[in-house]
Amino acid sequence: MSEPSPLDKTFKVIMKHMVETGQAPFYTEIAAELGLSVEEGRKALHDLFKAGIPGWLFPGTDYITSFAPFNHLPTQYRITIDGQEKWYGQ
Repeated sequence: MSEPSPLDKTFKVIMKHMVETGQAPFYTEIAAELGLSVEEGRKALHDLFKAGIPGWLFPGTDYITSFAPFNHLPTQYRITIDGQEKWYGQ
């Protein structure tokens, strides 16, 4: 099996963080998890969204707003996992 690509690794870090905490990570957290510099973490974040994943950053920022199936901002769609309700859906 081949090594996961940098985009795959970035996706996994973000998804894992959102599932565990109910919050989207900041690029500094992504960088730390991937063993990258802060600027490389920011670039990894932007590269992932430029690749066309279903989600977006808040306009003019580096903040993850939506990362399918999760939305970082409150919506009318609540997600419950194992009795915990700490997520919003797209």
